Amino acid sequence: MSRLVSEDPRRRIPPVDRLLGDSALQHLIALYGRDAVTVQARRVLEELRRSMGRADSASEEVPEAAPAADDEGALAARIAARVEAHFGRPLERVINATGIFIHTNLGRSPLPQDVARGLPSLLDAYCNLEMELSTGRRSDRNRRVRSLLAAATGAEDAALVNNNAAAVVLALAALAAGREVVVSRGELVEIGGSFRIPEMMAAAGAELVEVGTTNRVRLADYAAAIGEKTALLLKVFPSNYRIVGFTAAVAPGELVALGKERGLPVVVDEGSGLLRPHSAPQLADHPSHADLVAAGCDLVTGSGDKLLGGPQAGLMVGRREVVERCRRHPLYRAMRPDRATYAALEAVLRRYLAGRPMPVDRLWPDPDAHRARLDAVAGRISAVVAVERVSAEAFLGGGSAPERPIPGEALALAGGDACLARLRTGRPPVVAYLRDGRLILDLRTVDPADDEPLAAAVRRALEE
Repeated sequence: MSRLVSEDPRRRIPPVDRLLGDSALQHLIALYGRDAVTVQARRVLEELRRSMGRADSASEEVPEAAPAADDEGALAARIAARVEAHFGRPLERVINATGIFIHTNLGRSPLPQDVARGLPSLLDAYCNLEMELSTGRRSDRNRRVRSLLAAATGAEDAALVNNNAAAVVLALAALAAGREVVVSRGELVEIGGSFRIPEMMAAAGAELVEVGTTNRVRLADYAAAIGEKTALLLKVFPSNYRIVGFTAAVAPGELVALGKERGLPVVVDEGSGLLRPHSAPQLADHPSHADLVAAGCDLVTGSGDKLLGGPQAGLMVGRREVVERCRRHPLYRAMRPDRATYAALEAVLRRYLAGRPMPVDRLWPDPDAHRARLDAVAGRISAVVAVERVSAEAFLGGGSAPERPIPGEALALAGGDACLARLRTGRPPVVAYLRDGRLILDLRTVDPADDEPLAAAVRRALEE
């Protein structure tokens, strides 16, 4: 079907000011400002005018499928999409149903809810970050974190920087600049974002001395590599991979004995932020910060936002003299976190010391309670599609316990790529995964408070 055009259809295009009154655009104006949204609105309307002009010059008739110049809702939606494409969608809360707990793409570990609820009052006003209120004098922003980390790990002292990569670079710069660092060839790992241990060492001004082979290293290899320029012995726990088969490695305690014999400090990059031993079998052979400190390691570094479940931070614990050398280095101030990090980490550490359950513990739920939870969520979805419980593997993620799946159960339902995409772009966004063409929802990485929003989001995605 078609209709004759008696007048220029471009006259029906609404003015920009009227479109900017649409609720969807008002929301974006509040985020980005009126000028930024106006620029995108004018571009959309200009493209529409050019398109309609081409159609008018080609024929006296305009197809019914031509852009509806008077559909202000559709035009506002197109402008909103253009604004979001230009600036990117703002950060928003996402429901993680992947079964991967430390999900780097989703911000790694979530903070405990009570910790997150307590942060606004420390961020929207002033706080005593560097003041001793009893005296009114300036104090050290590390004083609370130092005591808490020392209590959690048994270390003499502790310091905090922006992330674990910063902790490693600071340790190398403070303890080994211009000198040699001995490390196993099999531990020259690459961490997220293509950051590699050799490159970090070079950036810190230290010289790499690699020993052993990719799969085997012995204590004698370290001993033979020590010379007059050697500054320290470094051990790095593998991230995102495991070497299996014909292998040999040197335990931290053995390195400590060699270091004491030769007068060299031993620095260990534990990486995952496991402060104390954990009962989970997936972490049985992963030494904690407390284990490494007890073994005599001079400095241990790890991440605050992995197994600990805190904010992004680099944890440094160890001997007081070694930690103090790192704290006195000029790079330390450049790597110092802000008050939001301190506030969140202090609260997480207090919770941890009190022995309260942490978010990571959701990966090992009580089987009966977990099945009841799965059945309850399935019941909310089953009106739209058949849902069943299936075996599924969860993972710690983030380089922690690679190749160590956590067996359990999840929900499976018909879906496909289209449903997966609708879930990601819905409100709230839900990230799940496909297995054999079926949508898998693993509730072990979902806060129980999100069960109803998750079910509602799945129903909407399937109904669309």
